[in-house]
Amino acid sequence: MFGYDPTIITFTIYIIGMLLIGVLAYRYTSNLSDYILGGRSLGGFVTGMSAGASDMSGWLLMGLPGAVYAAGLVEAWIAIGLTIGAYLNWYFVAGRLRVFTESHDNALTLPEYFQARFSSKQGNNNHKMLKIVAASIILFFFTIYCSSGVVAGARLFENLFGTPYQTALWYGALATIIYTFIGGFLAVSWTDTVQATLMVLALIITPVMVLFAIGGIDDFSQVLAAASNDLGKNFTDMWTGTSLIGLFSLSAWGLGYFGQPHILARFMAAENVRSLTSARRIGISWMIFCLLGAVGVGFFGIAYFYAHPDLATAVNNNREQIFIELARHLFNPWIAGVLLSAILAAVMSTLSCQLLISSSAITEDFYRGFIRPKASDKELVWLGRLMVLAIAVIAIAIAQNPESQVLKLVEHAWAGFGSSFGPLVLFSLFWQRTNANGAMAGMMTGALVVSFWNRVIPDSGIYEMIPGFILSSLAIVLVSLLTKQPQSDILENYQNADRQYKANL
Repeated sequence: MFGYDPTIITFTIYIIGMLLIGVLAYRYTSNLSDYILGGRSLGGFVTGMSAGASDMSGWLLMGLPGAVYAAGLVEAWIAIGLTIGAYLNWYFVAGRLRVFTESHDNALTLPEYFQARFSSKQGNNNHKMLKIVAASIILFFFTIYCSSGVVAGARLFENLFGTPYQTALWYGALATIIYTFIGGFLAVSWTDTVQATLMVLALIITPVMVLFAIGGIDDFSQVLAAASNDLGKNFTDMWTGTSLIGLFSLSAWGLGYFGQPHILARFMAAENVRSLTSARRIGISWMIFCLLGAVGVGFFGIAYFYAHPDLATAVNNNREQIFIELARHLFNPWIAGVLLSAILAAVMSTLSCQLLISSSAITEDFYRGFIRPKASDKELVWLGRLMVLAIAVIAIAIAQNPESQVLKLVEHAWAGFGSSFGPLVLFSLFWQRTNANGAMAGMMTGALVVSFWNRVIPDSGIYEMIPGFILSSLAIVLVSLLTKQPQSDILENYQNADRQYKANL
């Protein structure tokens, strides 16, 4: 189908390498804790790199550069908001969540943590509905999120190899499904580390080469000015071209970090609190370089394709193809193959983690929680693997529409998690007065607002996560204060976890 091509050879070598890591991780996966959280054994470097890679999906190399290419530096507010949000998440949430999840019944998943955090042994009050609702939210929004990764992978195979979109969907997802199926969390974390390295190198090299191809800073400035005059856009202005609400909506992406299960899982899997300090420095440094590179690809790409209109057809038809087109035009096929593997790396790193978290929601939160509480670890691990397959098939089905845009799919799922879980994670870690009623109200409010905001008020111009996050927070506070305070053993567990966290600093 593809014929002899250096790019295909590079891709094949890359995919085989990822599968070998999956096979190696399989040897270290003996129970459900290993499969879901890697036995809480990740060191600082792997934690930082894998958190970054699982966060930055295909949108980093496709959605964000495409947005900057279309609108200019005003879209950089997304990157600014994400960087601030990620740092605050690492600084305030990571260590406390690592301690709180272990001290509350060694919770392996976010839904399990919510149940343990707000349950009391007094009166057999275990609040299983919290786990059910949280797991249902994860399955709903992660299926959408997974479909964005499938779309990004399909675009890559479709563009490079001329594969029909419907077939490319399967090529883009298959390798990820296999190594996640085999190796679980360790495979995902180890491959994430390799893929994060590839992503940052690609995003440093590509914008630099684009700038050289244009002729340097002076020539770039002249071409960009000509493009701005001709197209009627000021691509360098970060303030005009959008409203204050629009700017706030772009930068508000950072709020979503507090509720992303696939990122929070990395905090929960760290070997100890102290390792999270080095992980934070590594993760944030990696993120800054990647986001600067992604913005640079889109920004310098404006001038490059304006100066080469004969090469711009594919990008003008679909702006999210800009990184692919630059790599193809600026590098020889072998180097282009390595750089374009970075897109596959971004897709695989996030998709694999999302598949695993969704699988754990079914395996740990539904199956062991309600159907077979005494199921063996071997049974649960194999059920988890089967659920990876099932969820992937559903995500591929959702991604069937060839008009799907990666950034739009990510945007909605990101808001869903940020609003449903973000406020509750923060209040569960910092406000001991939060009770189960408030937790339930907050989760439900956040999920419903995000799901219906754009349908009820389609022209608001406000990113749905902003009202979702605010109203979810208000629901938690008001309902918690209007209902009974938590039982004494819940307060005692909170205080013990708080002391344990402070003792580990």
